[in-house]
Amino acid sequence: MSVKAPLLVIAAGGTGGHMFPAQALAEAMLRKGWRVKLSTDARGARYTSGFPHTVEIEQIASATFARGGIVAKLVVIPKIAGGVIGSIFKMLCDKPDVVVGFGGYPSIPALAAATILRRPRMIHEQNGVLGRVNQVFAKRVSGVACGTWPTELPEGIDIAHTGNPVRNTVLERAGAGYIPPGDYPMSLLVMGGSQGARILSDVVPPAIAALPLDILQNLRVSHQARDEDGERVAHFYAEQGINADVQPFFHDVPNRMSEAQLVISRAGASSVADISVIGRPSILVPLAAAIRDEQSANARALTEAGGAIIMPESTFTVEALSEQLASVLTNPEAAQQMANAALNCGKPDATQQLAALVEHLATLNSK
Repeated sequence: MSVKAPLLVIAAGGTGGHMFPAQALAEAMLRKGWRVKLSTDARGARYTSGFPHTVEIEQIASATFARGGIVAKLVVIPKIAGGVIGSIFKMLCDKPDVVVGFGGYPSIPALAAATILRRPRMIHEQNGVLGRVNQVFAKRVSGVACGTWPTELPEGIDIAHTGNPVRNTVLERAGAGYIPPGDYPMSLLVMGGSQGARILSDVVPPAIAALPLDILQNLRVSHQARDEDGERVAHFYAEQGINADVQPFFHDVPNRMSEAQLVISRAGASSVADISVIGRPSILVPLAAAIRDEQSANARALTEAGGAIIMPESTFTVEALSEQLASVLTNPEAAQQMANAALNCGKPDATQQLAALVEHLATLNSK
């Protein structure tokens, strides 16, 4: 009788910030001969197109109190309970050797089921502040892997600073040679995270348009904009004669980033990890609406090292941004120093470190 390969269940969902590092771990564990299942909900399933086809996607019911009206909130607990029961049934049929949660409310059912069944489990926190779901499970798992350092954690928790895993497509461009700004074609990448960012669509285009002509004539822009903002952003760039590619989501971010002289981005954990692993100067705009201000925490190490300029939304104006853009794009030596500093902050071995923790946890359980 053939012995089944060990099984890893990854619990993640909500946004690309949770799903991209989950995808990286899935890729690594498959290479090690493990079977991998992803437990998520319908919303998280939208970000699974990049996962290897051998990863089994299990859609489990989950919900959050953070959205919807009174009726929607009334069904949250029954919906989560149904998801937990479904996860328990699946784990009884095919026992996971390890369960890893990456945060987001879609990870609740699998982590809760693993806790009830006492399966080996851990969580990975991408941000510098624990998310709500990871706060709940931090003391109910064998360990917490941190993507950002330092991460604010309760006392008495076993911590491992692994860094944030990045996808293979990012690793392929790790440390790609940087061409500093100059009197030749230059690229600017604008990213608002997997869900876009309206403030970037409002401020960035006019800030670019205000740059001196000698910069503009060499500039091409890749701008990620929400569906509802895309048409007006593209129209503005065209009206100003600026060479721009505007899309709601770029599937080739690593290539565009490696070609960029400068990146303007939200400070999501995955975005910061990609920027530092590839090694590019950046202007980071933390999400002001974040309850725990985790994006400011994400940007801290990169900005303190001199690899990025942080611009809180309160100071993110057309004039201020245009000034910062000019300061980088007209100073090749400073831009090169920023690229080097960013690269020094990168942890390209984050996936390997996290995979090693998974295997260690499985080994402990087998003894």
